[in-house]
Order: sequence, then structure tokens, then C-alpha cells
Amino acid sequence: MKQTCILQDTETPEKTRDLLAAAVGMYGRDGFESHVVLVNASPETFTGRFHHVIRVAEGLVADNDPRAITEILETLHQTYGFDSILIPGTTLGKMIAPRLAWRLRTGLASGVTDITVRDGRIEITRPARSGTILETILPEGPGPVMMTIRTHAFEHPPEETVPTRISTCSLPVTTRSTLTRLGVDQPLESRDIRDYEVLVAGGGGAARCFPALKPLADALNGAVAASRKLVDQGIAQRHIQVGQSGKTVSPKMYLALGIHGSMQHLAGLRGVTSIIAVNTSPHAPICRLSDMVVQGDACEFIEKLMDKLMPNPHKNT
Repeated sequence: MKQTCILQDTETPEKTRDLLAAAVGMYGRDGFESHVVLVNASPETFTGRFHHVIRVAEGLVADNDPRAITEILETLHQTYGFDSILIPGTTLGKMIAPRLAWRLRTGLASGVTDITVRDGRIEITRPARSGTILETILPEGPGPVMMTIRTHAFEHPPEETVPTRISTCSLPVTTRSTLTRLGVDQPLESRDIRDYEVLVAGGGGAARCFPALKPLADALNGAVAASRKLVDQGIAQRHIQVGQSGKTVSPKMYLALGIHGSMQHLAGLRGVTSIIAVNTSPHAPICRLSDMVVQGDACEFIEKLMDKLMPNPHKNT
């Protein structure tokens, strides 16, 4: 039975369970025992979902201290001998993972988007070269398989109740961060594009009318997203980019306006319920994956759709 350690996602705790899907990809549903490490969090939410909930003693470490959390994970690995350690690809996780990999003398796959098993070997997929290619990693060596998991790249398996034991880690910590967090600035956008059920995404074919995507997204109770092409051109901001070098999204509806659909962009779409593509070329890669394809100009489509959604009685007067 393989032993998998999962670090709690301190930014969005509800996403912690998604990392279980990565473990299932490696070992199968019944091939591993899951251990989740909680930092200043209540174990009740995780009971019945993980086999072992390890709660770090309250007040032992700050939930934003990468050095202290790294030391705790190292100590737990020495106790349990984990076969794999999965860390969320958050800002904190990206600081912890390389420190822990160095301490354990093992490799690290960062920003993982997919895991498969072929001929008995684990294959880990991640974007490389600024998202221009997909890289496959074959873990080797005696050390644990370590990786950071990209947010929204995996969806937690169907709810299944498992027996859970709860323990507390109270061993003293000797290494702490020398940085002090003075405060937290809230982002201008109150919600992340990954939280919306409807995304109105623009590509090169919508560059000249990109500002028009916002009223359309508002009318559909959604948010605006963009391809890397618009981000590189300075038309859209990077925090709304979808793709390998952007964000992985799973909306119910993805309206792709003037998006060609390169492999790098499509890698950012995971579990989308419905894709509607508007493109001058019906042979664009995005069209092959779409539930509905509208052949035509994206800007003209936006204008006509807005007329239907929000008719202007004075337009022709």
C-alpha cells in the first residue's frame, strides 16, 4: 500500500481534496493511503475523505511560514516514509516544495497538470518553456515522488467515505521564516476567473473589440478571460489568461471568441461542460472540441448577441 502525503491548500482549503485525484492517477483508487497535513485548520472538513488527518498543533507555526512547514513535512516523512508528497501550486506551496525536495534529496515536478500510468510507470505532465510545450517526467530513484499540483488541474474523485484517524504533530520547530507579513492587499478583482461558471474568452480574432467582452460577460453573469496572444500583446492582463502558462479553468460554459485553440490553450480547459466557439475558420483546433461552432467574425457576433440580450429601443431612431 502506497503512502501519499498531501499538504493542505491554505489559500482555498476546499481545493485540498482535488489533490487526491493526482494520487488516484498514480496508484489507483484503492492503491494508497492518504495523509493530509493541516496547518491551523479544523480536521472536521477532512474527516471521512482522508485516511489520516495530521493536525499541526495550534500556534506551533504560522500558516504562511514556508521554512517551518518544510521542517514539519520533513519530520513527518522520516516517520511515515511517504511514497509521494503532493503540494498545492499556490504561492506558499511554491516556496515549500523546492526546500523540501532539497532536504529529502529528491526531484520535484512543478506545476503538474496531468498524471498517467503507462506500462507500469508513472508519467507526470507539466508545461515547460513558458508554456510552449508539454513536458513528460518519469520519476526515478529511491526518494519520494514530489510535485506541486496546478490549481484546477485535477478534480477530486467522487465523494467516498473512508475511515479516518486523527493525530496531532507537536514536535518543536527549530527553523522559522525571518520575514514578517505586515498585511494582505485584496486584489482588485474580488473573484478569480476559476470561480465562474461562465467565461467569455477572447483570442486574436477578438483583439480589436476586446473591451466589448466585459458587457457580454456581465450580461451572462460571467467573467472575461483571454488567450496568451492577447496577454503578450498587452491587450489583456495576465491574471485572466487561460492555458498552460495561465490558469486552468473548469466553467460550465466557455465562450471562445476568436480563439484558435493551440495545444497550450486547450491544456487550460479541464472538465468544461460546454464550449461554444466563434471563429472565422471552422477548422481551428478549438472547433473540434466545441459543442457548438459559429463560423464568423467574433466582434460582429458580440454585437449581435448583445442586441439580443440587451436590446436598445433607440438604436434605429
